[in-house]
Order: sequence, then structure tokens, then C-alpha cells
Amino acid sequence: MPLSSSTPHIHLSPGQPPLLRAEFDGDPADWAVRNRDTLRTAVAEHGQLLVRGLGLSGPDAVASVFRACAHTLMADPEPFAPRRTYGEGLYSATKWPPNQQMCMHHEVSYALDFPGLMLFACLEAPVSGGATGLADAAAVLDALPADLTKRFEQEGWVLTRTYHDEIGASLAEAFGTDDRDAVSAYCRSHAIDFAWQSDGSLRTRQHRGAVLRHPVDGRRVWFNQIAFLSEWTMDPEVRDYLVEEYGAEGLPFNTLYGNGDPVGEDVVRVLNEVYEAHTVRVGWQACDVLLVDNIRTAHSREPFEGPREMLAALADPVRLADCAPTAGVSA
Repeated sequence: MPLSSSTPHIHLSPGQPPLLRAEFDGDPADWAVRNRDTLRTAVAEHGQLLVRGLGLSGPDAVASVFRACAHTLMADPEPFAPRRTYGEGLYSATKWPPNQQMCMHHEVSYALDFPGLMLFACLEAPVSGGATGLADAAAVLDALPADLTKRFEQEGWVLTRTYHDEIGASLAEAFGTDDRDAVSAYCRSHAIDFAWQSDGSLRTRQHRGAVLRHPVDGRRVWFNQIAFLSEWTMDPEVRDYLVEEYGAEGLPFNTLYGNGDPVGEDVVRVLNEVYEAHTVRVGWQACDVLLVDNIRTAHSREPFEGPREMLAALADPVRLADCAPTAGVSA
């Protein structure tokens, strides 16, 4: 039976991401090419789209589908945790303990260039858990306390990182090299303050805007990783160990107000509560593909049991300066 030539129907259900069931019995990449305009239009309208029913046989098939959907696949800049690389622009999901929540975030929202589109594919679904949460960033911004958003709009936010050999992404994983001169040059050219420590570790600070405008439709969105990369999202025992081992200033990552004040646990709790109130979830099935507008839609990952094989791609890079950040460094 040939591939369907009709325009696929997108199913909309309350509390669920838009769903498109692929009617196909051939090459998934060919189907994606034929339906690319439909897929991208749906993402532009809804901020996300789940495609179910593609026969993805492995990483090569996933890569072909991703390239058919995106304009450009990009490298993963400054990752905070390791990924396995399957080929140019194709990665595993971020390595994160399966028993711990990955809080809502926008991918690479601390960089000067970040993906406009995220693509995810499931090759093996977990026995239980492991759903991907999705939250509309404009709705989140509207629902947050006005005094909180006003402060972040005026000041922006700061990401601090310390690169240790023992935990988190290594220098080579984050910057593509462990050569000090090359890393220092990268930091200078990407608006990252940095200081080499006597023990050989590197500490960095990045000041960015917390509220942006979508470069296509101009909608104001809450776009950052203030909650996810906060010390208060860590498992308490892990946080206590890291503070004892490296000191409060030496945590692998943490977030601050734009003026350098600490972001309190109560603030992180409010952020996560608002995210939760605006979350829809993708319960994965094998061969699912999820397209996400990374600026309009935050994503998370819930704890899971059993194997969970996911592939991801960052695509269609956008410059921070093109999104009218309200504060922080834009170029």
C-alpha cells in the first residue's frame, strides 16, 4: 500500500499534546518529507506535536526523519550533563538519574544561540514513568506572580557553573576541548565570565534575559532554566554532599537573580508549581516522534523504571539577540 497522499489529521484532546497518527508502511523519512509542511505548521500553531506510528528501526532512521523535519541540525553547545553522540546532530537523551525528575526547562536557554526546534524520538519506552512534560511558556509567564516576573524582567538571571572532573559535564564535553586557551577564547566570545581555579577547575557566570519575545509571533515567554539548574532542584542528600565537598560556590551549577542575589527555595517551588499547573504529558510509545518549539514550550522528564532509549536533536538555531531579551547580555 503506498503512503497516504491526503493531509494527515491532527487530533486535539484536553490535557494531551496535539497528536498526528502516521498512516504509512514505507520509509519514515519519505513520509516526513511529504508531510513536512503539515508538521511544521502544527508546531507553529500549537508549540508541540506528537507523531505516532512511524516505523523507526534505529538511529539512522531517526536521523533521516529529524533532518526531513528541520531546516538545520545543530551541535549541543555547553551541555550541563553528558550525552552519547550517534552522528552529526543526533544525540541520546541527557544522562540524568532515572529516579530523579528533570524539571521544566528550555534547551540551552543560557547560550547566545539556542535551538528553535527540539526533536525527540523513542526507540524503547520504559516499563513505567518517563513521560515528557510540556508547558506553554507564555501561559506560564502570565500565571507567575507579577512581582517575581518584574524582578527577573528587570534584572535577568545568572547561571553559575563549576567544571569538575568528578561530576557533571567535563570541559571537553561542554566546550569540545580541554585546552585552557581555547576554552577561555570561547568564553570571551560567548559573553561568559570565567575564572580558572587553583585546583584546575573552571568557574563561569552567564547573565541572560529571563523573558523573551518569540522571534516569529512576538509573544512574550518565560524562557530560562532558573528552576531546573537551581541548587534547590538537586536531591537534598546530593546537594549536601556537593556543598560539603566543593563549597556553596563550587556547585556544578546554580542560578541567581541578575544582580547576584540567591534564588530561594521558595521561589523555585513557585516556579515548579506554576509549570505543573500548565503541564501536558507525553506517555511514550516505541517509534513516537515529538517536535517541540523550544522557545514557546518548556519540557521536562519524569522518573522512570526499566530501559528508556530516547534520541534527541537540537535544530533551527535562534540568536538570543533576535528575541528582544528584557535584561542580561544579548550578544
